[in-house]
Amino acid sequence: MDYSFVVPLAVAAILGAILGIDRSVAGKHAGMRTYALVSMGSALFVVIGLAASQQLAGLFPGANPLTIASNVVVAIGFLGAGLTVFRGDHPVELTTAAGLWVSAGVGMAVGFNFYMAAFATVILSLLIFSVLLPIENWVRRQWGREND
Repeated sequence: MDYSFVVPLAVAAILGAILGIDRSVAGKHAGMRTYALVSMGSALFVVIGLAASQQLAGLFPGANPLTIASNVVVAIGFLGAGLTVFRGDHPVELTTAAGLWVSAGVGMAVGFNFYMAAFATVILSLLIFSVLLPIENWVRRQWGREND
């Protein structure tokens, strides 16, 4: 029995949970568990796609694991759309939806064994979540309008 899939799934889940910390702290509906599940699920689809394309290469020479990855991107878009709601005339939870989309990308990167890209994305995303929020709020106060 091959257990090589366990490491990418665990890494993706951990990285997804780390990404979700900011959303949990901010009191958003999608937090650490949601981010971990999205990231791990994305990694699972990639790992399965890679394994299946190797196993079925003789039967289906055109099998392409990137097809599965592209469908993950579309599916996460639907999840994000469902998460986004409108309050008045403007959408809320967009940052959380975008974060889930990034979390799916992290899972896919791990699934394809691009660990450094996944780690770099998590670090950059955490910086975006935490460092850009005060800057964004300051810019809104100076030149824009506050969200209701």
